Amino acid sequence: EVQLVESGGGLVQPGGSLRLSCAASGFTLSNYAMSWVRQAPGKGLEWVSSIRSNTDSTSYADSVKGRFAISRDNAKKTVYLQMNSLKPEDTAVYYCNRGGPRGSWGQGTQVTVSS
Repeated sequence: EVQLVESGGGLVQPGGSLRLSCAASGFTLSNYAMSWVRQAPGKGLEWVSSIRSNTDSTSYADSVKGRFAISRDNAKKTVYLQMNSLKPEDTAVYYCNRGGPRGSWGQGTQVTVSS
């Protein structure tokens, strides 16, 4: 059974940093591209970042480019999202995803950016 478990969210002041983790199980992480997707209060899902399986190339939404960094540790079966220079508009539930909208999702972790 595929499982994705996010952690690392919390309350942080504007300008602060957080690192989210996504622990994967039930499949070989190295074989799959992985993504982070977020949902702000009262809004729809927004793609944040992806990392490919074979090249580890990365891509980012314009709203987070230069501030967020996605990475993976296949040996630890974990995907990370390093978030720096956080803004109030980054407040959202962050989800780890494999396989797009109809793929596998974690339960999400709340990130709140507020003073």
